Amino acid sequence: MFFTPLLFLQEMGVEGRLRLVMESALTARDRVGVQDFVLLENYTSEAAFIENLRRRFKESLIYTYIGSVLVSVNPYKELEIYSKQHMERYRGVSFYEISPHIYALSDNTYRSMRTERKDQCILISGESGAGKTEASKKILLYYAVTCPAHDRMAALGDRLLQSNPVLEAFGNAKTLRNDNSSRFGKYMDVQFDFRGAPVGSHILNYLLEKSRVVHQNHGERNFHIFYQLLDGGEEDLLKRLDLERNPQNYQYLVKGNCPRVSSINDKNDWKAVMKALPIIGFTEEEVQELLNIIASVLHLGNTQFGEGEDGETHITTETQIRNLTRLLGVDGSALREALTHKKLIAKGEEMISPLNFEQAGSARDALAKAVYGRTFTWLVEKINQSLALKVYNSSKGSSVIGLLDIYGFEVLQHNSFEQFCINYCNEKLQQLFIELTLRSEQEEYETEGIAWETVQYFDNKIICDLIEEKHKGIISILDEECLRPGEACDISFLEKMEDTLGGHPHFITHKLANGKTRRIMSREEFRLLHYAGEVNYNVSGFLDKNNDSLYRNLKEVMCQSSNQIVRQCFRKEEVIDQKRPEMAATQFKNSLMKLMEILISKEPSYVRCIKPNDAKQPGRFDEVLVRHQVKYLGLMENLRVRRAGFAYRRRFEAFLQRYKPLCPETWPNWHGRLADGVSTLVNHLGYKPEEYKLGRSKIFIRFPKTLFTTEDALEAKNCVGYNTCWYVSYIVIVIQSAWRGMKARRRAKRRRQAAELIRRFIKGFIYRHEEYCPENEYFLDHVRYSFLKKLRKNLPKSVLDKSWPTPPPSLIEASEHLRWLHMQNMMRKYCRRIQPEWRKQMEQKVVASEIFKDQKDSYPQSVGKLFLGTRLENEQINLKVIQTLGNDKVQYGVPVTKYDRRGFKARPRQLLLTSSFAVLVDRTKIKQRIDYPALRGISLSSLRDGIFVLHLPNEGQQQKGDVVLHCDHVIEAVTKFAMMSGRTNHVNISLGSIRFALARGKEGIVDFIRGSELKVAKGKRGHLLVVSQG
Repeated sequence: MFFTPLLFLQEMGVEGRLRLVMESALTARDRVGVQDFVLLENYTSEAAFIENLRRRFKESLIYTYIGSVLVSVNPYKELEIYSKQHMERYRGVSFYEISPHIYALSDNTYRSMRTERKDQCILISGESGAGKTEASKKILLYYAVTCPAHDRMAALGDRLLQSNPVLEAFGNAKTLRNDNSSRFGKYMDVQFDFRGAPVGSHILNYLLEKSRVVHQNHGERNFHIFYQLLDGGEEDLLKRLDLERNPQNYQYLVKGNCPRVSSINDKNDWKAVMKALPIIGFTEEEVQELLNIIASVLHLGNTQFGEGEDGETHITTETQIRNLTRLLGVDGSALREALTHKKLIAKGEEMISPLNFEQAGSARDALAKAVYGRTFTWLVEKINQSLALKVYNSSKGSSVIGLLDIYGFEVLQHNSFEQFCINYCNEKLQQLFIELTLRSEQEEYETEGIAWETVQYFDNKIICDLIEEKHKGIISILDEECLRPGEACDISFLEKMEDTLGGHPHFITHKLANGKTRRIMSREEFRLLHYAGEVNYNVSGFLDKNNDSLYRNLKEVMCQSSNQIVRQCFRKEEVIDQKRPEMAATQFKNSLMKLMEILISKEPSYVRCIKPNDAKQPGRFDEVLVRHQVKYLGLMENLRVRRAGFAYRRRFEAFLQRYKPLCPETWPNWHGRLADGVSTLVNHLGYKPEEYKLGRSKIFIRFPKTLFTTEDALEAKNCVGYNTCWYVSYIVIVIQSAWRGMKARRRAKRRRQAAELIRRFIKGFIYRHEEYCPENEYFLDHVRYSFLKKLRKNLPKSVLDKSWPTPPPSLIEASEHLRWLHMQNMMRKYCRRIQPEWRKQMEQKVVASEIFKDQKDSYPQSVGKLFLGTRLENEQINLKVIQTLGNDKVQYGVPVTKYDRRGFKARPRQLLLTSSFAVLVDRTKIKQRIDYPALRGISLSSLRDGIFVLHLPNEGQQQKGDVVLHCDHVIEAVTKFAMMSGRTNHVNISLGSIRFALARGKEGIVDFIRGSELKVAKGKRGHLLVVSQG
């Protein structure tokens, strides 16, 4: 009978099937790559690394090893590899005996905990959207299904799984990169008893992104719970909370302009959260108080302030205050007072100071962030109470597996305090990762009796010290600047870092950078050279976010709350204690140090998650994006450390069992010592001494090429045999005939379709001038599609580009609409990019154009010159004049020459413009004040001179008549004067002479003529003669 592959597999049994799968990636490596990156021949090449990832991803093989590290690529689709059968397949199997999987790593960690009686931890990292949360869910699900049953197991497993939707609702949000992004770091300990059954759990949370409560970037959302409450809450609940369903009605939810997300069903998620809370252990009263707090945050965001005539701030939305009073259980008048005033303690005395409009808004936002952030911490503690043993971490004979789901290295377009903390955390984890990887490698070599070779690697301790070193690190400098008396600001913090860290090789600012770097760095940025690359951080907001302070009187109000959750979050001891709390960065550093202590006390395993594309599309592999993540995850550095010695290692029995057919002396069975059998086998295969080493229980192979040659020899050996060859030939013939038939049918089908298409095009061309009908619809649709496609590639790139593709007759009207829309869109984008200073400059230039264009000869030369804020610095204005002006600040100043009304004698003056009037100053004395409402008009000539006349009322004895002035910057000065006085429509440009009023009803005349040089003098008829360059 014929020996078929099916019978062959049946004869192999379970163990044989596992070993067949074990090396399947080796035999198909040209198609699907290698399943362990250490087997890459060109392991130093980043391109080879990414190509191997791409090959496996295209075959839906999302898991690959780097030694004991698991690299996971998010497939963005459901894969049939997580069933209970798959869990059983990986249960109890040696780590390398089966294809890479999250279950293999989970099982290996669990068995190491059981056999070695040592606590384990799994570190999951990657950027937002890479699948970190899903990976942690798969690990927890594996333990829930495969671990031994326990009396508490069912309830605990249910609580453990139900805690996920609650934490995601309160701690996750939609970002530009991920619709369900964790905005906090999470470390979870799962406790197992002596039988290996899970009996408890504990969660630690890190650095919740509280700033998201009050602000979101465009295209992002606030935390999920707000939208779930509004969309899924019952009508009675919303009525009690005084909420409306439309998220656009709430200031804290409109910043991102993204109330709905197609991939998120807020109503269903709300039901899941409401179902989970009782299971975790929340009482009805606690759920009600928790929802009161969520609603109060929304009402707090809608609390608005007004500013009185005397500058005092008051609340203009009394409805919101009433809602906050009821929902938070606080005193309304005390809350109103605390939102508009702050309490200061100086030398033991309390002082109440009113807040200005901006400070009141900041105090409101600080309260919202504090209430939500502390409530989230309370929520985590509540979940811990539900998951923990009666006495946490004291169960006799228990062991722990920790799960760290933490944010990956972040490089955004604008990096701030949050990215600084996140990347500092990744620096510490990278430092620990390299240290533990090297230690693990060294221990394995020593156990096997193989000489350890020193590995050269980048030690990022220098960067960690730069950030965390006492008195000299960035965090210490930041804390000192926050505590420093006087006017501390973000720029002074940057200057302090420049003074302290100026010579550090991993620290750069605009001031310290070379010319090339300065062109791409803002003056408000500093750059750190992290292990994963360079990151620019903008210092704006660093001090405020590090202070994370809440005014004392707001804390006092919250301490008096009748809401039990709020009262637990704001304890009275916090108000009584005069000691200043730790800054946010220091708190994060200390919690990070404790996390490092926890991790270093455990045996680590690693999952590195990679996002293949930003569009969340299955099957799409963005090589640039993947390369970016490979760099920031430090995968090449890890591979280099792992390959510093031997690329491949395997226990004697596994190696001998697989490759024994290649040597007559080891086939079919070897009866001696395993080490002798392996030695006999490799000698027969011709291994050179430098290609391998034999340890005490393992063989170490240095080069992947050696292993591939052995694997290819085994594959060739297995192809020998008549029955097998005949069967393969038969199968090949069947497949070939089926394939050729299918290709022929496809080819015939394509020809029929092509003929039909040509007929439709010809008929459509004939009827192209007729109304839209079945005969021409396909042709006209194609014409429209072609035009739109051409239009897409040839759209104007700027508002000055007037080109536009010629449309077909049927699309002329639509083309005009599209052209108008595109122009509007470009204009809107252009206006959004204009900075405030440039906008002001442009407004002034527009007014100048309206006044002087085609009217005054000197105007074209002024177009290319920027208008200055002032032509006189404060030092040039006499102090007595500034004191005389008092609260009226000088908005613009310029030197002018005034011509007397009698004799037209030239006298130097300063023209100073304030917000409500202008003054002419002679050194220390204000000679004349001109109130803007009294100004009747401004006159100029059309020539190149700088003469202008200010026309004033001539009624009454006190009026001296109009003012004749000369200015070198007449276009700028008159434009600013006209704009500030509101007289842009009262600027007159005369072609010949200008008449002006003198005292006592008399009249003067200024005559203008062209000449070779500028000259101003008294004429023959008593007129003022101005000779302008022509």
